[in-house]
Amino acid sequence: MIHVGEKTWNLRIFITDLQVEKTLRVRGDQHIGGVMLQLVDPEMPKDWSDHALWWPAKNMWLTRTRSTLDQAGVQSDSFLHFTPMHKTLRVQMPDLRYLDCRVNFSIKTFGAVVNLCKELDIRYPEELSFCKPLEPEHLKKNFSKLPQKMIPVAEANGTAYLHPAPDTNSFVPITNAYNGSNGSLDRSHGNGNLLCAPASPYATTPRRATTAPGTPISSPTGTWWHNNSHNGYVPYDSGSIFGELQENLSVSPRSPSPDVRARLLRPKSLVQKARMNVGWLDSSLSIMEQGVREFDTLCLRFKYYTFFDLNPKYDQVRINQLYEQAKWSILNEELDCTEEETLMFAALQFQINHQTDLHPHGTDSGIESSSQENGADDDIDSALNELQITLEGPSSGSDAGNITRIPELSDYLRFLKPQVFTLRGYKRYFFTYRDLQLHLYKSQEDTRRGAPSITINLRGCEVTPDVHLAQGKFGIRLEVPAGPKSPNTEYWVRCENEEQYAKWMAACRLAAKGRSLADSSYESEVNSIRSLLQMQKPQAQAAPLNINPRAVDANDYLSPKMLRKLSGKAVQRILEAHANVRQLQLMEAKLKYIQAWQSLPDFGVTLFVIKFDGHKKEELLGVAHNRIMRMDLNTGDHLMTWRYNTMKAWNVNWGVKCMMIQFHDENVIFSCLSADCKVVHEFIGGYIFMSMRSKENNQTLNEEMFHKLTGGWS
Repeated sequence: MIHVGEKTWNLRIFITDLQVEKTLRVRGDQHIGGVMLQLVDPEMPKDWSDHALWWPAKNMWLTRTRSTLDQAGVQSDSFLHFTPMHKTLRVQMPDLRYLDCRVNFSIKTFGAVVNLCKELDIRYPEELSFCKPLEPEHLKKNFSKLPQKMIPVAEANGTAYLHPAPDTNSFVPITNAYNGSNGSLDRSHGNGNLLCAPASPYATTPRRATTAPGTPISSPTGTWWHNNSHNGYVPYDSGSIFGELQENLSVSPRSPSPDVRARLLRPKSLVQKARMNVGWLDSSLSIMEQGVREFDTLCLRFKYYTFFDLNPKYDQVRINQLYEQAKWSILNEELDCTEEETLMFAALQFQINHQTDLHPHGTDSGIESSSQENGADDDIDSALNELQITLEGPSSGSDAGNITRIPELSDYLRFLKPQVFTLRGYKRYFFTYRDLQLHLYKSQEDTRRGAPSITINLRGCEVTPDVHLAQGKFGIRLEVPAGPKSPNTEYWVRCENEEQYAKWMAACRLAAKGRSLADSSYESEVNSIRSLLQMQKPQAQAAPLNINPRAVDANDYLSPKMLRKLSGKAVQRILEAHANVRQLQLMEAKLKYIQAWQSLPDFGVTLFVIKFDGHKKEELLGVAHNRIMRMDLNTGDHLMTWRYNTMKAWNVNWGVKCMMIQFHDENVIFSCLSADCKVVHEFIGGYIFMSMRSKENNQTLNEEMFHKLTGGWS
């Protein structure tokens, strides 16, 4: 027992479960665990193992129970909360449905996402993260101009409001439309603003998808909700076994409730697309430290657009949720599509809905029963085939047995180097591709006589498709790095037909990554391009479909812009495009949709509005899985490209919120306007972490390495 003396003082602690405030007599050298023991009443048996001390004024958890009050900085004027670490969080899945989940609010957000994905049977949780729901106002202003809301903190005589700590991501949603807090911490229902704001690593290893967890995600008090009516929430049996939850997450409803869909944002410009990235939570901070309270809503989304080892046998939930995120990015016009691409996506979505109606519980996922029965044998055969291809290279072609000959392409193509105020058209050249370089000759005979007219090094270049099937246009746009501090040089290549386009496009894509035609993935890349083009072509004499056009609502399949363009012919065009994909099974159709989504020119580029050091003009920064790009704010043209493999270091000056990236030949310094600079830092570090994954390496998730690359602290 601690007696009153010179070294003791009173500490006020609010027990949230009991709604009771206690005053303890403590010493500064007393450890935090001892203070928690003093709070427990032995005459009132209760499990307090999930409780910890929360310091509202400092916006931090006191989870290190062996630290003393002096070490933690707790003094006599401090006011602490004794509250559960696991709380109910309303999570919006990528298919726009809601789950009420028990989530640990005291560990880092990355760890909370890992635990949640383990419960939901989603492999590779490092690809996902939480983000805060956005409202239309967030698209109208940059992050630096958004109002900085204060944190509501419960006090004995009411509620006080504190400014967030200066070293935290302080994004705050404007309204309380998504806030469902019951006031267990702040006892305030009037001001429900969320906000954002530094915890310890929580080691969690992702399990194999074939092993089921011991408890359902909703236990003991959570509820699984289904978007259908009653404002999108219908209770689904909170005591359901995990298998039923997994089954429902692997098949989504056709459309969400009208009010959920009405809250979806449709960016109208590149700047607005950049501003949509303001809501990502900081992976190195806990959910609680970022202003999220119990029953608040967060969105679970795929954050990093590099999806490792998509396997239909293990990833039914993951593939379905990824398909849903891709679908809504198309319908909300987050990515630009041509008319043929849009109709292809609509046809695939229609086929997925049709297959879902035939197999409402996902009984036929498009995986052959024989492969399910002999899964182990198939895995071994697949590994052996992959090893053979890796060692021998592709087996097609007349030179399959000659491993000393370097493969190359050669053909007549048309070429144009676009320039301002030029009226020159395409000129015909004889192209040869060898050793990651394009060589252009005036004729095939010139290849034996002398040097090429033009040589283009494709390593590290930007490769963009420029295809319009209705016009017979098969183009490739190349943006080639010109050197340090110099803008990219643009070249346009025009192919004669889709077969020629598939071969040269695949070669350019691999060359940009530093891979030659001898790479084992070349043939699969060619076949993938052929398949996507084939799905976009209307069939000449398609058999009639037993589908009532009046039963098809084009609003569920097309974006508003495309609906206005196609007008009354929208349903007819969707059904015509459906003839190309109606033989696909459910899982196969979803994978085709994801593959087509990944082939879009703007896929996987996360945008931010920035200002470079010494410049007053706002510009765009695009962050992709292997590079960052300086882009034009209005047109989106790539001005400069920097590859991660040329990066030496990246640092953040937290005082002025400025980021510096060191490359081999230059330093890039900029400040981010549309989001906190920590978001940009985390994207770059996260993609570098993703690039370290491989089937050969141990797939145990290395959280410590992730936080070293994304945390921003030495």
